[in-house]
Amino acid sequence: MPTLLHLSASPRGASSESLLLAEEFLAAYRAAHPDHEITTWDLWDGTLPAFGPTAAHAKMAVFAGQDLDAAQRDVWRDVTAAFARFDAADHYLFSVPMWNHGVPYVLKQFIDVVSQPGLVFAFDPATGYRGLLRGKKAAVVYSSAVYAPGRGPAFGADFQTSYLEGWLRWAGVADVETIALRPDAATGDVAAGRATAQANARAVAAGF
Repeated sequence: MPTLLHLSASPRGASSESLLLAEEFLAAYRAAHPDHEITTWDLWDGTLPAFGPTAAHAKMAVFAGQDLDAAQRDVWRDVTAAFARFDAADHYLFSVPMWNHGVPYVLKQFIDVVSQPGLVFAFDPATGYRGLLRGKKAAVVYSSAVYAPGRGPAFGADFQTSYLEGWLRWAGVADVETIALRPDAATGDVAAGRATAQANARAVAAGF
């Protein structure tokens, strides 16, 4: 059975524009694909492991083909379990609010946890990186309260889209659809574009 994993990077629940758009997507996806399984990973729920010094040393040991010590094996078990949860899905939906022109830190933590040699990527000294998440596809819901294309630098910059989509493609996910809710460039009104973004979410989901 094909599976879709929704990865939520917003902690704001029913107040979250990105989550509300994600719900529009999921409702349309269920209608279009009643035989598919849908699961959700709230990245704020405490199940995402930390990626600190021990994990960083373990990663470099794996990269170098070295043995891990006991502490490194423990943390590496948590890292590979998180990757397995992610990799089990065929399709992904990310809901991503803009924080400080980029993504919430918990999404960066998720990326740092799962982006491991032999899991998300391979590396060859002559040819460079090769993404291993082949045959998967992703839809990304973006929201922002201030930034919008054309509003000028005083209203922020978009490191959100370039960062996440750059990572997805680096990891091997070539099929990426985007849904964005931005404030109106002239008025700063987010509500004006909500219906359009919702319709876009439903359309992408129906063909996903």
